Amino acid sequence: MPEVMLSAKNLQRSFYGVRALNGADLHVRSGTITGLIGPNGAGKTTVFNALSGVIPAESGEIRFDGTDITHWRPEQISRRGLVRTFQIARGFPRLTVLETLLLHGDAQEGEDVMTALFSPSRWRSRERELVNRAEDVAAQLNLTQVLDNMSSDLSGGQKKLLEIGRALMGQPKLILLDEPVAGVNPALAADIAERILALRDRGLTFLIVEHDMDIVAQLCDPVIVMAAGVRLTEGTFDEIVADDRVQDAYLGQRT
Repeated sequence: MPEVMLSAKNLQRSFYGVRALNGADLHVRSGTITGLIGPNGAGKTTVFNALSGVIPAESGEIRFDGTDITHWRPEQISRRGLVRTFQIARGFPRLTVLETLLLHGDAQEGEDVMTALFSPSRWRSRERELVNRAEDVAAQLNLTQVLDNMSSDLSGGQKKLLEIGRALMGQPKLILLDEPVAGVNPALAADIAERILALRDRGLTFLIVEHDMDIVAQLCDPVIVMAAGVRLTEGTFDEIVADDRVQDAYLGQRT
């Protein structure tokens, strides 16, 4: 069985007296696409925020790739290899697709003043490496033909792919995907799912929040179900669909 790459234990987080996480636990094994589902208000987004350091948990423990990252800042976590995307694609509308990808490359030598002034060959070499990586990422995501387009001119589905590309430029080990097909037409949603599967086959690990159950069924094994700020159950898609507790969580208590 693959080793656990990411684990969270007893995460607690409240907002204005309302407890969003009430002892949440989860683990993600290397090389899997793990689904995280649950009704609205279950705590899924809060878990993502805690795992990525955006809004830290008030208590509990988070370990990634063998290291305790509970109190790390977001930039430290992303440099370690745990990167997240957002449901609403974030970017700079006046940058092209290529420029957007380059912006998120790691180890930007030209940002150091001394290197920029006195070692031009060094930062130019790194820039060429990042351009090559951006072109490779674009090819993986079927974005090569729009590399010179403004990012604001992309379709909704292409913006979702660019959001994944932004994460890939940091050379992550695990990506937290926040609703990667939300608002996307079914044909492009299926294409995005195929791209994610291909990236998994190349060695990436994913934790995905998604409301489209067809996509969850296609991509995710295992699937974690959250309700009221805790993990309700975990299993294969068929197992969780057949679970009475899951049906109650989504539809309300049966009489």
